[in-house]
Amino acid sequence: MKRLTPIVTACLLVGTALATPPDEQLSDPVLEEKAQQISKGLRCLVCQNQSIEDSDADLAKDLRRIVRERLEAGDDEAAIHEFVVARYGEFILLKPRLTAGTLLLWGSPLLFVLLGVGFAGYRLRRKPAADKPAIKSSLTDNDKDILEHLRDS
Repeated sequence: MKRLTPIVTACLLVGTALATPPDEQLSDPVLEEKAQQISKGLRCLVCQNQSIEDSDADLAKDLRRIVRERLEAGDDEAAIHEFVVARYGEFILLKPRLTAGTLLLWGSPLLFVLLGVGFAGYRLRRKPAADKPAIKSSLTDNDKDILEHLRDS
């Protein structure tokens, strides 16, 4: 039991270190939960691999503040997403929307593989005689007789 106490204490301290700073939190717990969920879906433009909820960058703090202000003003999640996308572009969303551009981006590797398989199938199904010119034999009749005699023996 004495060994578990430092481990539990460390886990509790890490949990509080990762939480949103108290000065940023909203007084309404329902709105605060929404703010955290929305912030988890927005990319920190400084860190780029973290959400603004997990980042300590100044820009992430500003974005968290904007999200909370917009929630307090009555905006819903879709309106907040539209606002930040209009300001910072689609890149700010950790999960991009399904649009023609994203379909092209994610579907192009599959398209290239299918085109490659189709081209390879076309090349393999073509008649080999059309690819190769006719080879004329330079063997004399005497050479042919010798080859036939060797084959028979």
